[in-house]
Amino acid sequence: MARAVDTSPSSSLRQNPWLRRAVPLLVVVVLAVLPLVLTENTNDTLARIGVFAVAVLGLNVVMGYTGQVSLGQIFFVGLGAYVTGYGVQQGWNVVLAFLAACLAAAVAGLVVALAAARLGGLAIAMVTIALPIVGVPLAKRLSDVTGGSQGLSARFAEAPEATGLYDDQWVLYVVLVIGGAVFLLTRALVRGKYGRAFAIVKGNEAVASSMGISPYRYKVLAFTIASLIGGISGFLYMFVIQYTSPETMSFGHSIELLAAMVIGGAGSIIGSLLGGAYYVLVPELTNQVDSSLTALLQGVILLAVLFVLPGGLASLLRRLTRGRRRSGAGSGAAAPPTTPLSTAVSGTSAEEPGKERQGHA
Repeated sequence: MARAVDTSPSSSLRQNPWLRRAVPLLVVVVLAVLPLVLTENTNDTLARIGVFAVAVLGLNVVMGYTGQVSLGQIFFVGLGAYVTGYGVQQGWNVVLAFLAACLAAAVAGLVVALAAARLGGLAIAMVTIALPIVGVPLAKRLSDVTGGSQGLSARFAEAPEATGLYDDQWVLYVVLVIGGAVFLLTRALVRGKYGRAFAIVKGNEAVASSMGISPYRYKVLAFTIASLIGGISGFLYMFVIQYTSPETMSFGHSIELLAAMVIGGAGSIIGSLLGGAYYVLVPELTNQVDSSLTALLQGVILLAVLFVLPGGLASLLRRLTRGRRRSGAGSGAAAPPTTPLSTAVSGTSAEEPGKERQGHA
């Protein structure tokens, strides 16, 4: 039976090696030039979008890709910000402050995951909810380190004179480099062996166990990676905003982060970027309409997006791509063979039934 030829743009991109190399190069060139031609306010806005896009990405690792409820991601963002601010005030090198923020968030996430990953459903939700609820009063009480209710400020984002850049340009470049590296590494993770294991654990933990995949191990891994990414987002938050307070890790912000992930698209790299844009831009727009109705308008937007696009904004791109593929496919085309999940995780090819019978004969 004849098989249809995929003439979609994505298929052409995969088949043409020159296009595969040119598109990433074009993206890098655009990102390299962008901070130089935009205004200061626009650079600041893009930098803040990058900060929260990384935070949404971390939440996506544990919820979108692994299917585990986490309502405390904002706690690790705040922890990374506090560690960064404290380190800068103590005269630490920027690199040291970055590593300390990553390590503190990862260790805290690992400790929580070792206990929470054995739970499920409502129980794990309650554990993660406790993080921002406990974090806010704890930050207020540890005033010698956190500045208490007054918060903590640290300025270390001045552009080096040798670069010839303005401060807003330098900040955006740093966010693009660090955030871009986090997105590329996370993309490689979720598209590799660990990502396939995450997907099986998300689908059915009993099936995962029967395939030799430990749900507990991979849930702990996902929580720890998400916490690490949250710490990186906290470092970038302090680098861009240069101020943090107990309000940074409040439970309300945690819910807003969750809404941003859902609207952008759960289990999607592009959705994390869209979620970061939603987190920053939509509150500003609703405040301009009526500051007293900000929460109401954001709720209406959330319901409208989920009603039209249950998979979030990222699903719109997938729908368009599928529509182009269907229009380019022949009506009598045979569907391509599918690969079992067990084969995808193990990386081995399935044996043909005829050959298997011959081997047993």
